[in-house]
Amino acid sequence: MSFILNIETATKNCSVSIAKNGETILCKEIAEEGYSHAEKLHVFIEEIIAEAKISVQDLDAIAVSQGPGSYTGLRIGVSAAKGLCFALNIPLIAVDTLQTLASQAKVSDGKIIPMLDARRMEVYSEIFNANLEIEREIQAEVIDENSFAAFTETIYFVGDCAEKCKQVLTKENFVFLEDIKYPSASAMSKISFDKYQKSDTVDVAYFEPYYLKDFMMAPPSKK
Repeated sequence: MSFILNIETATKNCSVSIAKNGETILCKEIAEEGYSHAEKLHVFIEEIIAEAKISVQDLDAIAVSQGPGSYTGLRIGVSAAKGLCFALNIPLIAVDTLQTLASQAKVSDGKIIPMLDARRMEVYSEIFNANLEIEREIQAEVIDENSFAAFTETIYFVGDCAEKCKQVLTKENFVFLEDIKYPSASAMSKISFDKYQKSDTVDVAYFEPYYLKDFMMAPPSKK
């Protein structure tokens, strides 16, 4: 029997789950415009462990969303995960944020394309088949009316880009699953357990989130 704590902070959704043998038993999450990760994450971790009626010593591993996504959100999640792994001497598992997002689409055919907002018309995207096998690796791309035009099967889009992308992605075989907006730690459970069973872990000391793009700080506004 194994307990894994899953942490997802790559987007506006601050999400934590406890999984037992790959099945989510509890999940706490909140998505706010102001990014409440710094205030909520450690509270959620403490609460969910207490509600699961286990202790941190019962945890076998920590899984964290590795990105791409929000620079600040990823830093907060990875820092928390590393701290717990160091303290408990347990392995750290890195989970592809877009894979977590894609796994929330329960479809039996076509392709799943998770997309996360990278400002303006740019997105972070990846392409999966209905079995969640990767068909194209993660990349940052600018979306226009020609994007994904080569596909003839049904394409299911998930993520927080529906509002801006459905204006240009208008082919009849394009379907936006708008209720799947953010990745959730609940959906990490099976992925992280599979990695745990294969000993697919990362070095706690040297692991860094996958930002995909360099962090750019906006210059201060002139008065």
